[in-house]
Amino acid sequence: MEKGLTLPQDCRDFLHSLKMRSKYALFLENKIISRVSDKLKQIPQALADANSTDPALVLAENASLLSLSELDSAFSQLQSRLRNLSLQLGVEPAMEAAGEEEEEGKEEPPRPAVAGPRRHVLLMATTRTGSSFVGEFFNQQGNIFYLFEPLWHIERTVSFEPGGANAAGSALVYRDVLKQLFLCDLYVLEHFITPLPEDHLTEFMFRRGSSRSLCEDPVCTPFVKKVFEKYHCKNRRCGPLNVTLAAEACRRKEHMALKAVRIRQLEFLRPLAEDPRLDLRVIQLVRDPRAVLASRMVAFAGKYKTWKKWLDDEGQDGLREEEVQRLRGNCESIRLSAELGLQQPAWLRGRYMLVRYEDVARGPLQKAREMYRFAGIPLTPQVEDWIQKNTQAAHDGSGIYSTQKNSSEQFEKWRFSMPFKLAQVVQAACGPAMRLFGYKLARDAAALTNRSVSLLEERGTFWVT
Repeated sequence: MEKGLTLPQDCRDFLHSLKMRSKYALFLENKIISRVSDKLKQIPQALADANSTDPALVLAENASLLSLSELDSAFSQLQSRLRNLSLQLGVEPAMEAAGEEEEEGKEEPPRPAVAGPRRHVLLMATTRTGSSFVGEFFNQQGNIFYLFEPLWHIERTVSFEPGGANAAGSALVYRDVLKQLFLCDLYVLEHFITPLPEDHLTEFMFRRGSSRSLCEDPVCTPFVKKVFEKYHCKNRRCGPLNVTLAAEACRRKEHMALKAVRIRQLEFLRPLAEDPRLDLRVIQLVRDPRAVLASRMVAFAGKYKTWKKWLDDEGQDGLREEEVQRLRGNCESIRLSAELGLQQPAWLRGRYMLVRYEDVARGPLQKAREMYRFAGIPLTPQVEDWIQKNTQAAHDGSGIYSTQKNSSEQFEKWRFSMPFKLAQVVQAACGPAMRLFGYKLARDAAALTNRSVSLLEERGTFWVT
């Protein structure tokens, strides 16, 4: 693989017109940008032709896109221009070239012989909703290749300028990477890991130890002395992650699952749901936004200094409006995705399930069985044993990402330490989402802390669509 290539200035300006920057040459699905960059430098006229952008695609400095589909169209036109240019230059698209190299150079690992179809499960959540805990339901099953937050690398590498196109632009990049990961093309992550992997080896795979599939044979290679792996495996010592071995292990497993807290719009997953190579199942995990905020203020204290100062000042100074707007925006994106899923559009029918963390906490084994039944994957005793052992702990496990929970007590713990005025702010900003998900509003401080007053409406199979 060629390394260290940079795009010429003209091409970088073109990408900038789509309001996106990257530390590296960001490939757009077929990875041809970096492969043609050297020849582009030598052929200015060809580049000028490719750069003759439709004015409708160029964004004004503070403009925003009207919809996700508009930005999607812009990306598609950029991709088409670059593909045509690569053919004129005699450079094959990387996906095709890689396919030919595989045929010539090595034999593809065999697909597992399974009776049912291969499922692709996405646990879609936001931070501090219990997604690490729920993700373990899939991580603990031996026939599932599970990845923990692989999109973290994209968020750390690619930046988007402020403005209306920000959310839509990030959604498209996340979606394209997500598709490749579901197809076991783990090489896609190499473009975003810092520092860049060498010979497909990296010590910097985020939270590697949270994926059993990346820490078991044959992916776990012999330990290398004097090589520090920040996110090392928990129960054994392994060498740097070999991305090739990981991709082969992914293909051998019967099913694929991953969790992501960076996907906010269910709408943009439609191409994945309609891709004949995938059998997508989306499980959207939600939690009472009052509990989410309480947890974030502890786990990410540095980001919530404004909130804490407001609480410490006893409300003398009002909370900054941008903080409230950010909270409201987060709740609305979650609500809109859930409403879309519950409307059961044809492309999502049978592929969407909405789960409340509180229901998982109260009945983890029951909810695990429901999620597996929805995904069409038989639940094994291995997972059931893990749930029994890790939900009956006397106390919660240490660490903000612990997956050991005293489930029956955990989900309402926030009620007895949250100031009522903080709960009021959340209820005002997130009222529509709370009503949709069945979270009751607390009328006063007494109702908030009264154990006999339930703040959770009972919901049944309504949550599975």
